[in-house]
Amino acid sequence: MTSDFVIVGAGSAGCAMAYRLAEAGRSVTVIEYGGSDAGPFIQMPAALSYPMNMGIYDWGFQTEPEPHLGGRRLATPRGKVIGGSSSINGMVYVRGHAKDFDTWAEMGAQGWAYADVLPYFQRQEHWHGHHDGGEPDWRGHKGPLHITRGPRSNPLFHAFIEAGRQAGYPVTMDYNGQQQEGFGPMEATIWKGRRWSASNAYLKPAIATGRVTVVRALARKVIIENGRATGVEVMRNGAVEVITAGREVVIAASSINSPKILMLSGIGPGAHLAEHGIPVVADRPGVGQNLQDHLEIYMQFAAAQPVTLYKYWNLWGKAMVGAQWLFTGKGLGASNQFEACAFIRSKAGVEYPDIQYHFLPIAVRYDGKAAAGGHGFQAHVGPMRSKSRGAVTLRSGRPEDAPVIRFNYMSHPDDWEDFRTCIRLTREVFGQEAFRPFVKSEIQPGAALQSDDELDGFLREHVESAYHPCGTVRMGRRDDPTAVVDPEARVIGVEGLRVADSSIFPQVTNGNLNGPSIMVGEKVSDHLLGRTPLAPSNAEPWINPNWRTSQR
Repeated sequence: MTSDFVIVGAGSAGCAMAYRLAEAGRSVTVIEYGGSDAGPFIQMPAALSYPMNMGIYDWGFQTEPEPHLGGRRLATPRGKVIGGSSSINGMVYVRGHAKDFDTWAEMGAQGWAYADVLPYFQRQEHWHGHHDGGEPDWRGHKGPLHITRGPRSNPLFHAFIEAGRQAGYPVTMDYNGQQQEGFGPMEATIWKGRRWSASNAYLKPAIATGRVTVVRALARKVIIENGRATGVEVMRNGAVEVITAGREVVIAASSINSPKILMLSGIGPGAHLAEHGIPVVADRPGVGQNLQDHLEIYMQFAAAQPVTLYKYWNLWGKAMVGAQWLFTGKGLGASNQFEACAFIRSKAGVEYPDIQYHFLPIAVRYDGKAAAGGHGFQAHVGPMRSKSRGAVTLRSGRPEDAPVIRFNYMSHPDDWEDFRTCIRLTREVFGQEAFRPFVKSEIQPGAALQSDDELDGFLREHVESAYHPCGTVRMGRRDDPTAVVDPEARVIGVEGLRVADSSIFPQVTNGNLNGPSIMVGEKVSDHLLGRTPLAPSNAEPWINPNWRTSQR
């Protein structure tokens, strides 16, 4: 079985590449271990807590005991399904801050500055925010990825944005436009009431061209002959076979599985590979290193009036919402409920936002457990640029074994200070006049916890991953010994092999990772086709003019 390109992973980047390569007339085989994304648990936006916790759709990874979090093991969900993590995520769409990409370029990812990537964000988007104070010039209007905003009909969304304004923060009507900093409406990959995953946006139309084949199999390793990748060894229906690539192999299997596949193929830290009896093809010490993520806490408040979604948080309520969505595609089921958000700076001297908020009109956990006390609401908040770094390493030389995942969360002292700042700034926002009619009391952490030590104790027990792992196949200069891929996403030291997903991010971006992962697929498809990249943009992003002297 031969095609021009073989892509490992039908996730955010893989689907985008399949679409663009097929559009250019190339043949593509996509290898995906997971199955179909059909069915209401994935397609109904409000059901987002289900697929993330279903073994049929999730790889089920967890971290090793995290030493700075009292030995807790945290869940690390990754999509094992058509559409990858875009089929099980919270559907929040954030490009990232302009400065994130400028930083990538400074770190050696030449050609990935904001001016370079903005045209690819525009190419991927079909944006529907025109009537809502957005910025059409900054957005894309013809791409496959539909981006919408929730109706914000619950009064709590307005209260959150207004409270931010009252606290002295900017308001931004399009954080994906010129100005990320501020409080405003949140955007989502939802279209016509359905989860608009990379599968719906890119893969299904690509398959319809007849040039893309999806093979359901477990990728075991890349076949490398005389220093060139020629195909992928897979396990399909209990038998090992090879899927050959006429031109190139692209790994797009996530920041957890991409480094694992590279190491199983002999690309990675030589000594580590030798431990597992894997012959070294390319000694790249950076493979699996530089692992990073966003952590967050759920600041929960009891509501003074029954305006939250708690009234639907029972079997009958969920059945009603589900039935309405099934028959009409509308109602609460058509939203991920994340309809307001904020990006703010933690202190004076920070040039661009380093704290993100998701606001949710119910007090509930990602695993679907509602908070005690009934009516409540919450803000997810956490620092965007943790200095903590971890690693993904092999557990064994067996492709079926999960890798060893160690984030070293909260290992840098600044993380603790940043998180305490998040808690205190959040309390101030919820103390504003706009929330006076709605806030009864603070459920979590609880007003009794005030000192640094008390807050640290709470954080140790309660920080959760925001599920934004990245960085394990870092992009950089070809002469950088810690880089794994060059700025065209080519694996350094092997011909005909690229990696294109969130693992190549040199540094985690500001916000959720689905948007920038799709952008990587869009941009790398041009490199695969040998095309001149899209012309850089001249757009000038907004930076708070008082950032040196003021926190807001």
